[in-house]
Amino acid sequence: MRTHHTWITRAETRADISTVREITLAAFDTPLEADLVDALRADPAWIDGLSLVATDADGALVAHALLTRCHIDEAPALCLGPVSVRPEHQRTGAGSAVIRAALAAAKERGEHHVTVLGHPEYYPRFGFTRASTHGISLTIEVPDEAMMALTLDAAHPLPAGTVRYAAPFGI
Repeated sequence: MRTHHTWITRAETRADISTVREITLAAFDTPLEADLVDALRADPAWIDGLSLVATDADGALVAHALLTRCHIDEAPALCLGPVSVRPEHQRTGAGSAVIRAALAAAKERGEHHVTVLGHPEYYPRFGFTRASTHGISLTIEVPDEAMMALTLDAAHPLPAGTVRYAAPFGI
């Protein structure tokens, strides 16, 4: 039986930083993603208010989603990731809640485009579609179905071009 959870989402605060690292370390097999989040905090691509967390009813942090600046050729866009959920809270909606909150926060700030390199079965539920169908590519080889993009505003269709990530991504 699935229990229904109500996740509370909000922007990360300075007090959350160490817990976000713990969540990211627990969610992935290696420390690469946690180290990436730390490196992005110090990078110009970091945008205050676009690192979001989900908490349970008691206020315990259970999930994190990060949006940082990237570009599609010269057009500003955002990169979604890493997204991390404590293993014991995976498949409970916490990840979806924090992703939806991050995308809503980005739209509120007037951002138009988001890219993600992730599971092709998961991200389409948020409106992401295969980036290559929009003429969007990367400089590295990745499975075509794993590179996805989303427009947050139908009046601003996705631009074609090559995604340039923040330096900490190493791409």
